[in-house]
Amino acid sequence: MTESPEKIYPDKKMEVYDFVPEDGTENEVVNLYPGLTYQTMEGFGGAVTDAAGYVFSMMDKDQKEELLDMYFGEEGMHYNRVRLHMDSCDFSTRLYSAVEDEEDENLDTFSFAHTEKYMIPLLEAAQQRAGKKLKVMLSAWSPPEFMKTNGSRIGGGSLKKEYYSRWAKYLCRYIEEFEKRGYEVERMSLQNEPAAVQTWDSCVYTVEEEKEFLRDHLCPEMKKRGLEHVEIFGWDHNKERLFERASGLIDKETDDMITGLAFHWYSGDHFEALDLVRQMYPDKKLILSESCLEFGKYDKDMETENAIRLSHDMIGNLNHGMQAFYDWNILLDGEGGPNHQNNFCDSPYLYHEDEKRLEERRICRYYWHFAHFIEAGAVRIAHTRYTEKLDVTAWRNPSGDIVCIFMNKSDEKLPAVIRMEGELCRISLEPRAIASCVIKNSGKKEKEA
Repeated sequence: MTESPEKIYPDKKMEVYDFVPEDGTENEVVNLYPGLTYQTMEGFGGAVTDAAGYVFSMMDKDQKEELLDMYFGEEGMHYNRVRLHMDSCDFSTRLYSAVEDEEDENLDTFSFAHTEKYMIPLLEAAQQRAGKKLKVMLSAWSPPEFMKTNGSRIGGGSLKKEYYSRWAKYLCRYIEEFEKRGYEVERMSLQNEPAAVQTWDSCVYTVEEEKEFLRDHLCPEMKKRGLEHVEIFGWDHNKERLFERASGLIDKETDDMITGLAFHWYSGDHFEALDLVRQMYPDKKLILSESCLEFGKYDKDMETENAIRLSHDMIGNLNHGMQAFYDWNILLDGEGGPNHQNNFCDSPYLYHEDEKRLEERRICRYYWHFAHFIEAGAVRIAHTRYTEKLDVTAWRNPSGDIVCIFMNKSDEKLPAVIRMEGELCRISLEPRAIASCVIKNSGKKEKEA
């Protein structure tokens, strides 16, 4: 390997395997086909929320360095992307809007102070540790309360028609505020979870409303302000209705306006939904924009089982066309907050303020395999596997190295015969564990467990 992750995982195991000529083995085989390729991976990242920034501000220097090294360092996950919310979301220390004056048609009172208090310091620290500009995705949870039919940021409601134009200007203003501070805004979504009526910040759009806002207001305003370089993603909600939303949103008028579709994991696998979008709209990017475990649904102490759930979803999404991944909060407190509606969730890192202790959660070690080994620019290659107990995804990095990630979901040790281009090698996979095999371009084969 070209770099060693011992600093991050001193207890890791690394073994070197020799490939031998194929001997006709038929059983327990995982086939790799580098000549058959699919989508290109743009990278991995996570959400820099107000809550994450607030918790980060309480940590000491060494703890901050540990977290930043894991997420943005070369020996860690080397995240190259982040997602930030425009105005408050549930993982904010408070409800807020950048403009609260209904009479302010020109957005003269627009304030970036809420974003600057906790989110920008964490974003800046992350970017410094990465040693490069991180590509930013922006998402809105709700317009200001005066723009909505229910007169509130929370509880759903819709954007009033008379505010479509002002809301488009509002979103563009957010992009401009980030860019004038030197950050690279790569993309934005039209609305976070547009079909969800939540007890926290939320706003409902029908597909017709979303299309009208995009076509007649947002895109013209972005063009007017010279912001056409910012990609626009539709949906930004669960996979089970991804195809229907794409079908309703994309037509001859909007096709060139929409770069892709964003999706979440909360409603189950639905990997076939990604296939349907790829079949019907092959030029559209597919990105997972939010994924985490809600403590209201999953036992906080079942860390291995929860890590397997999220990693199964990761592998399934990768194998069905996902091109970028954004975890949800990169950091939360020991309770899984702060969250102004008590919607507590897990995160790869939790900080226990009373003990001044930073806790690394099990999912961090699982996600490390994906983000560390699958590089930006990697191309997915075809594979077959012998059992559903084993999740597998395989990629060719820009260097030519082949990365194959295995997850054994069973309670028993599983063998695997990796077979590629007339050669094979035999490995074994520990129960309920994840492992990465790197097949070097020079012919060397190494496995990370």
